[in-house]
Order: sequence, then C-alpha cells, then structure tokens
Amino acid sequence: MLSIRNLSYEVTGEKGKIKILDNISVDIKKGSFTVITGPNGSGKTTLAKAIMGLASPKTGKMSGSIVFNGKELMNLSVTERAKLGISYGFQQPPRFKGISVTDLLSIAAGKILSRDEHCSYLSQVGLCTDVYLNREIDSGLSGGELKRIEIATLLARDASLMMFDEPEAGIDLWSFAKLTEIFGTIHKRKRDTTIIIISHQERIIRLADEIILIKSGAVADRGSSGEILPHIIEDTVTECTYLEGAANE
Repeated sequence: MLSIRNLSYEVTGEKGKIKILDNISVDIKKGSFTVITGPNGSGKTTLAKAIMGLASPKTGKMSGSIVFNGKELMNLSVTERAKLGISYGFQQPPRFKGISVTDLLSIAAGKILSRDEHCSYLSQVGLCTDVYLNREIDSGLSGGELKRIEIATLLARDASLMMFDEPEAGIDLWSFAKLTEIFGTIHKRKRDTTIIIISHQERIIRLADEIILIKSGAVADRGSSGEILPHIIEDTVTECTYLEGAANE
C-alpha cells in the first residue's frame, strides 16, 4: 500500500516561494487503479514525481511522509525507489540514440531476455514483435508507439507500482483507444500491481477504481468515478460558462 501523510512541497522562483503541494494525505490500496485529476497547475504531476523521488527534499522544501509497502521513501533516491518496484512513465517518453527496443526491454528487466520474453511484453501492449524488436528508440517511432514501448518496459521490470503522467498526451485517437484497453487489461491480469494515472480524459477516468481530485495542491475530493466524475463535469461546465461570460463583457 502507498500511504502519504501531510505532504507539502514548495520551491523558490523569481517571484519568491511557490507552494505546489499543500498538506496532502491519502492512502492508495495495493492492486488498485487510481486516477489523479484536476486543473492544470494543480500539483498532480508534482505529487507523482514526489512518489518517484523526482521531486524531493533535494529539489525543494518538502515535509511529510511517503510510505510504500511499509518503507519510508522521503530520503531514498530515485534508483532506490525503483528497486522497491516503483516506476514512472513520462508525458513524453525519452528517446535513446542507438538503443533498440530489444536492448531497452532487457535493460528494464535487468537481464538478457529471450525472444519469447520480448515478444510477450510487446504483444501485451499491442505491438507486432517482428516489426519492433530491432527498431531503434530514437528513430521513426510515433508518440503512440513510444508510449506503448514505455509500458512494455515497465512490464519487463515487473513494477509493483506503475505511474503514468498524462499518457494520452501527443498521441492519436487510435493509439489512445489502444492505451485505455492496455491499462484495463493490465489491471485485470496483474491484480497485485498498483496503477496510478494522471489524466484529464474521461475514458481513462471511467476505468479507475478511485479518483483523486487535486486543486491548488490539495486533495479536493476523492471517490469512485461514478461519484466524482459528475462533479468534475459540473465544475468544468460552470468554469467554461464563467469564462465565456467574462469574454463577452
């Protein structure tokens, strides 16, 4: 289980101190599928980065506690957290010059994988293995292909906590449909794997066991998609109506 208690985080910018996370406390159950959503700039990505260690006491002023499977994470490095089974998928997956898909999957697994193992991970994310095994990560791959290969690397790592930051960013509608299908399949097949996705997309939100709504760096609401989604839609409609009225004045 992931347990976050009184987590606050602030950085110093040109205009002084900026509080990004404000006393967040939340528990996420093992094996659950959780979507973190909220307005742009509300702190969603920073929360995920704090769990991974990309935002830490070394990068800003941080207080509180993050415990994963009974282990306090606050003073652990990104590498140490990765060894505990925590993984993070970026909005824009990195490209690695000169590294093939095969190499990347073996690096993620920490061992030389057989062809059958490579094929298994790629087929789980809907990619034809004969086409992709020897392709290089930095050449000729679409955003959707990179996203799916990134998910395959997390599967190869056998991560127990998978986090994805807006996986829908920069991909076409067909690839997005495949991604939602992949996330649903992973959740069904790997019942001990905890999935956290940062997303604004209703289709992904509806897949989740629980929604956590973040506003101004704090937890504004949480519950099932059936409980939270109507509030999100209502707030969005209200905000759009307000902005339209202000623009017409």
